[in-house]
Amino acid sequence: MKAKNFTRRKFVGTVSASTLGAVAIGSIPAFGATKTSNKLAILGGNPVRQNKSWPDWPYVDKNVMDSIEKTTQSGIWCRIQSKDGTVPTFEKEYARMMGVTRCVAVGSGTQALHTAVEALGLGPGDEVITSPYTDPGTIAAILSARALPVLADIDRYSFQVDPDDVERRITKNTKAIMPVHMMGQPADLDRFLQIARKYNLFLIEDACQAHFAKFRGKMLGSIGDIGCFSHQSSKVISCGEGGSIISNNAELMEQCYTVQNHGTSKFGRTETIGPKYRMNEFEGAILLGQLPTAMERHAVRNKNAQYLTSKIKDIPGITPQKLYDGTEEGSFYLYTMNYNKEEYNGVPREKYLKALAAEGVGLSPYIKNGLHREPWVDNIMGRKEYQQMYGKNRLEEFKQDMACPVCDLVCDEEMVMLWASGPLLGTTDDMDDVINALAKVYENRDQLKSI
Repeated sequence: MKAKNFTRRKFVGTVSASTLGAVAIGSIPAFGATKTSNKLAILGGNPVRQNKSWPDWPYVDKNVMDSIEKTTQSGIWCRIQSKDGTVPTFEKEYARMMGVTRCVAVGSGTQALHTAVEALGLGPGDEVITSPYTDPGTIAAILSARALPVLADIDRYSFQVDPDDVERRITKNTKAIMPVHMMGQPADLDRFLQIARKYNLFLIEDACQAHFAKFRGKMLGSIGDIGCFSHQSSKVISCGEGGSIISNNAELMEQCYTVQNHGTSKFGRTETIGPKYRMNEFEGAILLGQLPTAMERHAVRNKNAQYLTSKIKDIPGITPQKLYDGTEEGSFYLYTMNYNKEEYNGVPREKYLKALAAEGVGLSPYIKNGLHREPWVDNIMGRKEYQQMYGKNRLEEFKQDMACPVCDLVCDEEMVMLWASGPLLGTTDDMDDVINALAKVYENRDQLKSI
């Protein structure tokens, strides 16, 4: 919809019947119910959403509490105490839900990724290409193995690492690509699978945000050589900290177990270099307590996300995250959009977000800086081991080729998000509040410069 065709009358026709009823009786002041309805709340108008809260997160119910109590009373607090403890049981159940044969649980998503990198035999002299628009844990996993994280730019509207830029950065030392399924949506896996086959590279799925997301009939994490998840407290399956690794490759998964168990295999032999990354039984208990109802919450998030997208796509200047062909379901760890300030008379994102917050709908940016703009780059440039492993010329080339302008644009100006693990479990009325706030701010965009 072009900006000049967007009016309150036309937009109200797109929202739900419950919203229309509320407008008619005057309970949503954003659309004509009071004399201040055409004034932004930040300038004294009535806010769209008042005295409402989002669903609590992290998720806790009686099943979770009972699982923790049972574990406490059992005295089995470490996974090696019992083959039938909460961690081994979670591994079996999560593998079943993800459609794979094996799962290894560890202490965090970063630990999961590092374990995978080590188990694949990646290390000094090897390069792994990944995204700058991600949690630092992604590159920490590569750096911990003393491999080199090469960062490729991202797509402006999907926020996923760009396959074309990934392919451009492949060298003779590249051994793996690590696409990150940002916000819990699939990266362009058709292209990444093609690139991995073409150059004989490992495909490591950083699915830390992407539990139960589905691409072409398969769960994310089960499509590449190996997939890794985070269970940190904000994630849709959470236990405070925690991580898991999945694959159908039995030999690789045995190596993952050995690596995360300080290099000691299930046969009790210390066989390789490895940290101690074992998940504890309390984390396993919390995860097990959530699994029976996890798919119900997954369905609600997808339903609400589809509803939001169906309405928001008609509001100029705010574009829901682009999803690639083959995407069937998302995790919706975050619900994200691209803000185009040109549709808002050049008003910067900061003022736009302040106006929305005053309407009772708090959106925010996500990642402040792409990882290509963080000090770790200079840190490894000065490290003796990296100088010896990669050579001065390669490191200088690595730094010079670090620019990711699209990532900079997304970080500095464009990306806005609704944190979704809790909010996206809300009601249709909650979703209408988000839609109406976005519509109201657009309709009254001329007022934004007064903020």
